[in-house]
Amino acid sequence: MASQIPALPQSYTPGTDSVFSDQSAFHSLDSNVPGLSKVILNKLNLKDYGEYRAVLEGKARGISFRNYKEMFQRMEETFKFCAGCNELPEHLAEGQTLKRCVKCLNVYYCTKDCQRKDWAQHKKVCKILWLVAIDRLVEWLMFTGDLPIPTEKWTKSAGEVKNWDDWLSKQGDLTPCLNTVLSGANMAALWKNASRPRPDDADLRQSLWRIQSEFLSRVLTVGLAVQHFKLDPYDKPVTVHLVGTSHNETMGARLTDFDELNHMFPGHQGIEIVMVGPEVVDGPIMRPPLRAFGPKHRVYISAYKALYHQFWEDMVDKQEAAKPDLVVGFHPGFHANQGLIEGWLPTLLLLRDYNIPSFFTMFSEMELKYSLEILLELEMHIRDSGPNPFTSQKPEQVQACPNKPPVYCNSHYVSFQGLLPQEDLEGRGADA
Repeated sequence: MASQIPALPQSYTPGTDSVFSDQSAFHSLDSNVPGLSKVILNKLNLKDYGEYRAVLEGKARGISFRNYKEMFQRMEETFKFCAGCNELPEHLAEGQTLKRCVKCLNVYYCTKDCQRKDWAQHKKVCKILWLVAIDRLVEWLMFTGDLPIPTEKWTKSAGEVKNWDDWLSKQGDLTPCLNTVLSGANMAALWKNASRPRPDDADLRQSLWRIQSEFLSRVLTVGLAVQHFKLDPYDKPVTVHLVGTSHNETMGARLTDFDELNHMFPGHQGIEIVMVGPEVVDGPIMRPPLRAFGPKHRVYISAYKALYHQFWEDMVDKQEAAKPDLVVGFHPGFHANQGLIEGWLPTLLLLRDYNIPSFFTMFSEMELKYSLEILLELEMHIRDSGPNPFTSQKPEQVQACPNKPPVYCNSHYVSFQGLLPQEDLEGRGADA
């Protein structure tokens, strides 16, 4: 049995003991694992992501934003620091302000000297950071209900839809649906209040698709994992636990978010999705999990706010929730989390010792590499790993290091189940 977690280089280790995925993601930015930090909430004068969700949906009460223009300005402030020397606006000399790159409208500098020195790095990512800046504004339409756009029934089996090209080929022309969003009142309100000019319609259509792809990436990745472990949702109901779920998956979650699985597995016997994590945001999905058999031909979503091993003790052991057929984790970030022993280790050992099929995604090949090291140290039986054919098409800025190449949600995966076979364990011992 593994006695300890392998030490990682200092540059991959955050300066925090938090086990929360939000803080883990923020502090591991240097290892290309992006995420929102508590800094954003502080800038917006919000106490948690529940309030953040309410603001974005226009339902907040007592929040200090006078209008959407102020909200978008405050959100942009969270990205304002000098990309050359990391100077913050509040630390600048009197009369000095940060100036934005006129090409990408995304990266800031305190002086022309900082901008000149940084240009060699920035020019490599300037164009794609322009897309990032558009997407993080257009993403607001996920909270207004304009996105995601409706999808069509599949005319091929799940096994025949192997990547985005296959999926798109069966959707027909998405342009009419995208144009409806483009001409809508919320799109107009967005660019009326945003602190940048409205891009042309072609660029906005591309942005809408990128955001749609990120939404669907999670759903299709779950379906990919179901097939990967040869689970048969036509034979019996399937229960999937999403472990380490955070605000990223639950802040704007709706009961219909995984309905694409109905297209992927038409006529299935029932699919239950249970989102479990310490940063689950309250909303319509916050309801009890099923104790047994899911409803036929439907996807049932529920959520539980806790670390996964706590959820198991409180719910699964007491038969208040069904045991999972599959566990999926989106960007766990445990490779960069000093709180691993407290937070992720009990969960990983539980998954191993109960022989549960598990499928985790990563932002980058580098994150995959270090995650594999940890899983192997825990003597996990790694079944497969590699690029995800349903990776999000939306580039993610590494917030604390904006001139690093952007990464993509669910770009890589690792699947594992149970303990390494005895012969492999003996072989590892001989190599030690």
